[in-house]
Amino acid sequence: MVNYMYKYLIILLILFAGCKAAENNTKLEAASLKNKNLQIATFGSGCFWCTEAIYERLEGVYSVRSGYSGGTKQNPTYEEVCTGKTGHAEVIQIEYDPSEISYDEILEVFWQTHDPTTLNRQGADVGTQYRSVIFYHNDEQKEKAERYKKELDKSGAWDKPIVTEIAPFEKFYAAEDYHQDYYEKNPYQGYCSFVIAPKLEKFEKVFGQKLKK
Repeated sequence: MVNYMYKYLIILLILFAGCKAAENNTKLEAASLKNKNLQIATFGSGCFWCTEAIYERLEGVYSVRSGYSGGTKQNPTYEEVCTGKTGHAEVIQIEYDPSEISYDEILEVFWQTHDPTTLNRQGADVGTQYRSVIFYHNDEQKEKAERYKKELDKSGAWDKPIVTEIAPFEKFYAAEDYHQDYYEKNPYQGYCSFVIAPKLEKFEKVFGQKLKK
């Protein structure tokens, strides 16, 4: 497999190419956003405790909620999602200001902070609930996600094909309260100390200029 920084350079090149296209105005999708210039992105890339902690640190991101999306059961519980029978993925839903951080930049972080070539798993977390997935909210997000995936596959940034699912957003169910801000509330819990903390350290070194001050 090619080295970590080479992957990052490839992702940056694809990002900059995408930024040349004009940004389209998109419809705000939640009543809470009416008086703000915020938009929504929904991703799954493994355990949401980890992905939430990453995106909360980005400048221009105003809220991150852990939850479930892409399944068939209404109002699923964490225990039900963990069985893999509901079809949901653990996801985060991000509200961000596109004048401060673009969807392209958010995609950059998505691709860089997990392995999109492992089907239904991230590290030791195994199951369809941990699948790599982008739930797009409009045609612009769909086009960018599909183009990015195609270009990364062609680039050879990974030595295996990218298996990230790209699907239309339908419904987001917020996870139980104890899952929200999990890392911030439980930094010394075993998973947080041994899995999330090292990943955050690497993320902050690579994306230092994009972090909240």
